[in-house]
Amino acid sequence: MAENARHHEPRYGNRPTMKDVAARAGVGLKTVSRVVNGEPGVTPDTERRVQEAIEALGFRRNDSARVLRKGRTASIGLVLEDLADPFYGPLSRAVEEVAREHGALLINGSSAEDADREQELVLAFCARRVDGLIVIPAGSDHRYLEPEIKAGVATVFVDRPAGRIDADVVLSDSFGGARAGVAHLIAQGHRRIGFIGDQPRIHTATERLRGYHAAMADADLPVDASWVSLGSTSPERVRAAAESMLAAPDAVTALFAGNNRVTVTAVRVLAGREHPVALVGFDDIELADLLGITVISQDAAALGRTAAELLFQRLDGANETPTRVELPTVLIQRGSGEIPPPSLD
Repeated sequence: MAENARHHEPRYGNRPTMKDVAARAGVGLKTVSRVVNGEPGVTPDTERRVQEAIEALGFRRNDSARVLRKGRTASIGLVLEDLADPFYGPLSRAVEEVAREHGALLINGSSAEDADREQELVLAFCARRVDGLIVIPAGSDHRYLEPEIKAGVATVFVDRPAGRIDADVVLSDSFGGARAGVAHLIAQGHRRIGFIGDQPRIHTATERLRGYHAAMADADLPVDASWVSLGSTSPERVRAAAESMLAAPDAVTALFAGNNRVTVTAVRVLAGREHPVALVGFDDIELADLLGITVISQDAAALGRTAAELLFQRLDGANETPTRVELPTVLIQRGSGEIPPPSLD
């Protein structure tokens, strides 16, 4: 009964304040503030008492309040498509490293490729007074950001441009990379090449499809409608598309995969076939070197680093017109893209 009647202090929510530190150390609030912020004017003995009180109470400085008084929150928001996608790991890490170099905290979240969720997340970051935003857009209309940008929130888009507003953007050369990858398959003797990509509303998907068509046109090769499939990157959809292309009377002899998730499923589909089929994928994938997968590699870390550096240039006062930066891609030959067709047409 005595145990049940005992008063329990709340476990959460009672963070010690500077007032608590001042009371324990027997000093004024201004003295605690000077010690906490490393300002002069405090004797060694008084500073020692304040530090002892800080340690005893577990006090932590409220950086949010401090930086808000200075007009900057020392934080930036990063909106990704999917936190689980391996492509975004090095990109996010690079942004975080640049933010750290500038003394800023990175806050990130995933839009799950949903435009409404992207807007909700972006505006939530803005409500928390982030200094800047790096956004991999899911939507196609970013006019909702105009008031935030006018209010001083620096914003850089990555991987895909913003929709219906002028804003800084850092991209990989999706068109050129896909064109080079398909041209490489053509150089091996392939004439019937399938393209499986992401949803057509996504900028990178349409740019890579454009690169595919350009490479085929460069070689004066026709493209049958059944050789092209855009849509969800779910394994079920990609498998069905690949198997359909490979089972047709005039089956394709090579596949170009529009992103890393498509490539993974394509590898699984092709692994069980009696006759090898050439494959080039856009984006590198884990174990691609061991599996011998030829890819068009884009530097995700360079995308993140370039975007973050551009963002901090804006925060430091650079007011040039919006910039478009396009980073090159690299063809890495590992074997799958060098498989010849069973016979030349």
